[in-house]
Amino acid sequence: MAKKSTIKVGETNTHIVTWLKEYAAKAKVNGFVVGISGGVDSAVTSTLCAQTGLMTLCVEMPIHQDPTQVSRGREHIKQLQQRFPNVLHAEADLTATFETFKKNVPVTDNEAKLHLSLANTRARLRMTTLYYFAGIHGLLVAGTGNKVEDFGVGFYTKYGDGGVDLSPIADLMKSDVYALGAYLEIPMSIQKAAPTDGLFGDSRTDEDQLGASYDELEWAMLEAEKNKKSTDFSGREKEVFDIYTRLHSANQHKMNPIPVCLVPEQYK
Repeated sequence: MAKKSTIKVGETNTHIVTWLKEYAAKAKVNGFVVGISGGVDSAVTSTLCAQTGLMTLCVEMPIHQDPTQVSRGREHIKQLQQRFPNVLHAEADLTATFETFKKNVPVTDNEAKLHLSLANTRARLRMTTLYYFAGIHGLLVAGTGNKVEDFGVGFYTKYGDGGVDLSPIADLMKSDVYALGAYLEIPMSIQKAAPTDGLFGDSRTDEDQLGASYDELEWAMLEAEKNKKSTDFSGREKEVFDIYTRLHSANQHKMNPIPVCLVPEQYK
């Protein structure tokens, strides 16, 4: 099921950078702020933003973070600053903030729901922090979600990493992001690292959580777009397709506009 990207990386890179510059000019802002996680998505997004020549603020926001994620993120930021004079770096250690939050909310005996709620809380604390930096510097928050995450399986936190001003790579499959990352020469440590959202303070990967790799989910997303059904497959293909369709259905609330109750005209 491995998918090799077919995008024209040079042309795609230029197109996205131009789009970013034009959007920033229309919005009359100074540039972009990007949360750096040590993963390929944030590395590619921040490099695209840096190429605009506009202020690009890379923010680290550790919360009990795995040391390998921290080191990869810092390696990327250091490399980016060496390449682009418009790249700035900030760190906001949110560990104490997170712990204070935990002390001031009730707990539950449902461990699974507790861990998931706290993981989503981490993402929402980071979103709030990025908008703080955006506000004081006149920047836009650049999202780091790719097409499989944002529109395939909805693998992000609503009003967390899903809370952004614009999404430069949300029309790119994960394989496309990797291809662009190689073209942009982001650190090899990031290119080779297993994708992880880093929201649980341990080494679990995205594949551990989703039950399928991004290559597999990308394959399933493309098959679903062809109107294929679960009965068209067997074995691992059927298993992956079922995972994709279950997540795609369950997370529609993230992908669709917020429901609005429309009051009939005769009641107004």
